[in-house]
Amino acid sequence: MDKVSFLSRLKEYLNEDAFHKVMEYGMTLLKNILLALLIYIVGKFIIAKIIKLVRKLMQKKNVEPSLYSFIDSLMNICLYFVLVIAIIGVLGIETSSFVALFASAGVAIGMALSGTLQNFAGGVMILIFRPFRVGDFIEAQGYSGTVKQIQIFNTILTTVDNQTIIIPNGGLSTGSVKNYSKQPNRRVDINVSVAYGTKPEDVRKILFDICSKDSRILSSEGLEPSAPMTSMGDSSIVFQLRAWTASANYWSVMGDTTESIYKRLAEAGIEIPFQQISVHMKQ
Repeated sequence: MDKVSFLSRLKEYLNEDAFHKVMEYGMTLLKNILLALLIYIVGKFIIAKIIKLVRKLMQKKNVEPSLYSFIDSLMNICLYFVLVIAIIGVLGIETSSFVALFASAGVAIGMALSGTLQNFAGGVMILIFRPFRVGDFIEAQGYSGTVKQIQIFNTILTTVDNQTIIIPNGGLSTGSVKNYSKQPNRRVDINVSVAYGTKPEDVRKILFDICSKDSRILSSEGLEPSAPMTSMGDSSIVFQLRAWTASANYWSVMGDTTESIYKRLAEAGIEIPFQQISVHMKQ
């Protein structure tokens, strides 16, 4: 059956007015389908260009890999959702009901996952502003350790005794974080208690000599070691050795220097007193 015979038979069953309405509807539908197809092709091309541009910008800004993949996926979902809504609108389907449905679903999901969304938002903030990075030694939420991984919802730390700590990003992004690795240098403070009667110059000579023989301890301008007397206790006077070193060497310098001070003071015959009380009895 050819096109002409089909239209002739259709005319026989429909009156003139109904026939024209069916033809008009068919032409409109065909036009809308072709327009929707065109919008899909052009929209897909534009989306690909936008995503490619954003990817280049993120690579240029050295965005964290976990945030990079998330933003890439989120942009794909959002842009294609807009494209689908546009195509549905062109086809003549009412889009307000779809938008209202998605909005209601979004509100319901948001209320059910409020804590998770807070952690998600915190993860995005951490990955964008970078208060700490993988490899940094931080203290936060009552824990301290080396950052091993920054995920969208959690940050994973490894403590000095090799325990794994998983901290939600919501608290990390809103709470206080002490980043020990942020600065290139750290100051090592070691309190040295010696007996009353010890000459301060003798103590300082030993402390400065220890620092001068350790290449890890910095001595450039503004970073010279110092050893002020900080207090006079019940049974001792206290000096504080203040020496600068690279942040990566902090713990090793702390331990080695403390041991060296103990040995050198013992060799020099300088007494390191312990807590004691002298009792005098009258007869």
